[in-house]
Amino acid sequence: MSHLVLRESTGLRYFTFFYLYVMQGIPAGFGLTAVVNYLIGRGLDSATVASFSAAVGLPWTLQFVWGPLIDKYQESIIGQRKHWVLLTQLLAAVASLVLLLVRNPASQLRLLLLAFVVHSVFASVQDASVDAIAIAVVPEPERGRVNAFMRGGFLLGSSLGAAGLSWMLHRYGFFQAALAQSGALLAFTVLTFFIRLERTDRLVPRFGALPPGARRNADNPPVAWLFRELYRAITEPRTLRLFGIIALAYLCFGVFGWAYSYHLIHELHWPDSDVSVLQGSWGSAATLCLIVAGGVLADRLGAARLQRWVMLGLGCFLVVFCGLSFWWHYRPVATLGLLVWNLADPSLSVAALPLLMALCRPRIEGSQFTTYMALVNLCGVSGSYVTGWALKVVSAPGLGLGCGVVVLGLWAVLRRQARPARPAELRAAS
Repeated sequence: MSHLVLRESTGLRYFTFFYLYVMQGIPAGFGLTAVVNYLIGRGLDSATVASFSAAVGLPWTLQFVWGPLIDKYQESIIGQRKHWVLLTQLLAAVASLVLLLVRNPASQLRLLLLAFVVHSVFASVQDASVDAIAIAVVPEPERGRVNAFMRGGFLLGSSLGAAGLSWMLHRYGFFQAALAQSGALLAFTVLTFFIRLERTDRLVPRFGALPPGARRNADNPPVAWLFRELYRAITEPRTLRLFGIIALAYLCFGVFGWAYSYHLIHELHWPDSDVSVLQGSWGSAATLCLIVAGGVLADRLGAARLQRWVMLGLGCFLVVFCGLSFWWHYRPVATLGLLVWNLADPSLSVAALPLLMALCRPRIEGSQFTTYMALVNLCGVSGSYVTGWALKVVSAPGLGLGCGVVVLGLWAVLRRQARPARPAELRAAS
């Protein structure tokens, strides 16, 4: 155990941030894919299911609140911010145990929603803490690959939650699926206990002063200052422009993904278990390899160039695939579309997250990055909620086509910004 020191091992950093995101992905895949598809399959209308999905994701939009508090109270004898991670992991696992009281998810929707929302609150604080630790301990040349491992871990966890727990839900019942999720969360919490950030960190917390040689934050600013600096950082024009493009792309991807799943179950009458298994199993290995490769490309070629490639490819896919929606009733075509779309969020994240990390300012880097993640999550929550109501008047192909046009427009803006200025433009600017 003495060798499990995060700052001293590149391999341990990859492994740690990978499994921490697996831990986040399992409940996300279970709640937002397996359970949502299950509710759609039980005949609940799109607005009701969309409201459930949005409510479960809503606590993740509050990370801009957690970030400054985590940065303010970051010191601990067990490692900077590690106490936040361990405490919230434990509370998230306890919240998951509340799901064991649910016997029929469709008829106990309020209890189901309460358990998932409470879990999301603690999981969102854990996520903000993990992101802040990653920015603090990961060297800049490794950030593309570490982000790839993060998204890969989340993808694997989501796959286990969506496909694995959906299979358990339909074969053995909701209780067994919830029990499996809770057991996994508790096991990961135990693993986190033994990993130290610094060699001087202790494993067992205690009250009192930090031991000699332990690293302290000598300049620990007040919370009000953190919020003021955070506001200035995210409203800087260049930063705001880049983040706005990234956020709008996430919104478009969320709208089509939710609408397409609903279309398969409600309009094409696919079993909800089939959709969950496809979303969570087939193609996940290929996607995992792709995003790890994307992390390497982000480090070598530059995240900005990779981001433009991703937006161009996914924008073209949306326009072509939704334009050929009359072929969706052929199961191989619809399956291919679902599998390809599994690449959308991870591919964009591999390119976008290193860019967002690079925008973060010293002393508020944890707060700033978690604010970006909160706003990205808000796009996902808004996308699912709006889509649930929009499907009452617009078809899934129509929504997807509109999203594709928007994504291509974003790509055009990025390409124009990346183009070197012409001599005439430089003379005019001077």
